[in-house]
Order: sequence, then C-alpha cells, then structure tokens
Amino acid sequence: MPAGSSARFAPYHRYDRNFFLAYVALIWLGIVMGFGGDIVDHIKSHAPAFPLIVHVHAIAFVGWLVVLTTQVLLIRTGRHDLHRNLGLAAVALYAVMLVLGPATAFVVDHATLGTPDADPAFIAIQGTDIIAFAGLAGAAIALRGNAPAHKRLMLLATLYISDAGFARWLGSDIHHLMGQGYWARFASLYLANDVLILGLGAYDLATRGRLQAVYLPAVAWTFAFQMTAIYLYLDPAWKPVAVSILSL
Repeated sequence: MPAGSSARFAPYHRYDRNFFLAYVALIWLGIVMGFGGDIVDHIKSHAPAFPLIVHVHAIAFVGWLVVLTTQVLLIRTGRHDLHRNLGLAAVALYAVMLVLGPATAFVVDHATLGTPDADPAFIAIQGTDIIAFAGLAGAAIALRGNAPAHKRLMLLATLYISDAGFARWLGSDIHHLMGQGYWARFASLYLANDVLILGLGAYDLATRGRLQAVYLPAVAWTFAFQMTAIYLYLDPAWKPVAVSILSL
C-alpha cells in the first residue's frame, strides 16, 4: 500500500512479535558489548570503586531493560493483563530514572574536575539524553491506550538512552574512520542507535506501507536533541558553563 494512502495504520502485523523482540535483543547486545569490557577492565586494573550512585543507576537502567523485555514477551504470549499491571512498575521506574540520570552524571563529572579524566562539556550529552528520554517515554506512557504508538515510543526512548553502550562498543572505530569534526563526533555517539531508529521506520513502511503517526515527530525530537548535544559539546563557550554547573 502506498505511504500516502488514506487507510489507517494497521495496529498489528504477523512479523511484529519477532521484530520488536529482535530489537530488544539488539539493545541488550549494545549494552553488554559496550559496558561489559569496561567493567572487566575496571576490575582487572584495580581502579577505585565507582560511587554508590553509579551502581544504583546501573540497577535502574538494567531494570528498565528487564521490564521492557518482559513487556514485549507478555504481549508476544498474549498476556495483556500482566502487561498492563507491570506497566505501573515501568511508570515508577521512569520517574526514578529522571532523577537518577542527572544526579549520577553530576556526581561522576564533578568528581573528575581538575583531573586528567575531566571532560565537563560531556554533561551536554548526558543532559540531553535524559531530557530526550523523558519526552519519548513520557509520550509513550500518555499514549498507552494506543498500542502501536505506545510500543514504538517506548522502543525509541530506550534506544536513545542506550547510546552509551553502542558508543563504547563501536564509537571509537566509527570516529577513527570519519576523522574529526562535528559529524564524526555525531556518528561516533549516535550512528548505531540512529540506524536502528531508521530501521523501525523502514520496517513499518515494508509491513504497512506507511509510518505510524508518532514516528516522524519522535525522530525529529531525537535528532534535534542529538544535534544540540554535539553542538554544545564542541562549542568552546559551553565548557566554562559546564564547569560552573559541575562546581556547584
């Protein structure tokens, strides 16, 4: 069916049950590949322990992935009642993550000020991550009665905050291939996530002949925050502002 047809977006397709599960598996892969090596290296090098809030943040984020995975499996097996009940836990965890994300970034970045590891400008990346996630996941919660919109927004929200895993895994190689500059930095941080985001749209075009109504606004929201984050990170004027924030 042509993308411009007036027919409504089909809420379900027989391939959905495998597609969304595969996407969740890819997110898990990105997180495990990105953070697994860092954790092993940290232990082997006998580096100082991470602050407690980092462990709490990790538990919350992994908990979010566990909830998302469980929700996908519940829909796959037709347990819509349990899916709705577990959704209450997801809302509570969403609220926790909105506090933990910025708090963890502040604590970690503040601790490195004045050291060789300091990169205060990076708080632009961390800050936009949580704001973008808040908007996408918040919209997903608000539209929980619209299943096609709800699950796509939840997937896009989770993809956004999985950027750290994919960037740790693939970012340095991408940056090496592309060299220096704005787009090289953009690609090193976001390319893997954005390929998956665009893949979601391609899937809907292939299976429905159209994009779900929330997709383009969500993509515009995502790219706007990504581009703003890189602009701030590379702008020399941002660094003293970031230092002032982290020195509070």
